[in-house]
Amino acid sequence: MAVGLKAKGNRGTSNFDSIFGWFCPNLFTLSLLYVPNSFILVGIKLKTPKHIGKIQQIKDVEAQSCRPSGKIEGRKPPPGQCNQENDSDCCVQGKFYTTYTYSPPVSTNTRAVLTLNSFQKGGDGGGPSECDNQYHSDDTPVVALSTGWFNRRGRCHKQIKINGNGQSVLALVVDECDSTMGCDGDHDYQPPCRNNIVDASKAVWKALGVPENDWGETDIKWTDA
Repeated sequence: MAVGLKAKGNRGTSNFDSIFGWFCPNLFTLSLLYVPNSFILVGIKLKTPKHIGKIQQIKDVEAQSCRPSGKIEGRKPPPGQCNQENDSDCCVQGKFYTTYTYSPPVSTNTRAVLTLNSFQKGGDGGGPSECDNQYHSDDTPVVALSTGWFNRRGRCHKQIKINGNGQSVLALVVDECDSTMGCDGDHDYQPPCRNNIVDASKAVWKALGVPENDWGETDIKWTDA
C-alpha cells in the first residue's frame, strides 16, 4: 500500500525530520512508500518560500515596466506641423517607434531623463496640458510625465521633487508625455515619449542650475513630494 507522508522540516515531528529537517526546513515535501518495518523514499518536492515568491513578483513587475508594448509607424509631418522650438524630434516617414504602457517603479530616488518642453501656447508642447486643459508659462516649474508615471491622471496637480546637477526643485505635474502614441496631429507629429521621461519647463532647468547651453537632456532622480 502506498502512503504519502509530509515532513514539514520541524524537528521532532518524525524520524525523517531528524535526518532532513536540519538541511532545509520548510522547503520540501517527502513522498514515502510504506514497506513492513521500513519506509522507502520515492520523491522530494521542493517548496518555494514566500519571500522568494515576492522577490520574483517584484522582478516580474520590473521586467514588465521595461518591456515595450508595441510600435507605431512614423508619418511625415504636414507643412507647418512639428514645432522644433526646443530641438524636438519630428517623426520620420516609415520609421518605427517603440511604445510603452508602463514605466519603471517609482521609489524615493527614481532614475529618469529630464527633457525640455514649452507648455506655453504656441510652444513645442502642442495643445493645452492634459490635467487642466490650460497652457503654462515657461517661467512656472511644471512637468509632463511618461504615461506609466502619469498614472491615468493620478499625479495631476501633484508636486514631485527633482534632484539633478547637485540641486533640487519642486515641480507641478500638469501633463502626460505620451509613451503609447505619437506621430499624429494630436502629438504634433513627434515620436512617442520613452517610458522614463520627466519633460520639464525652462523654469525647472533654471532651478537646477543647468547652463542653458546644456539644456535638452540630462539624467535626474525624482520622487513624489
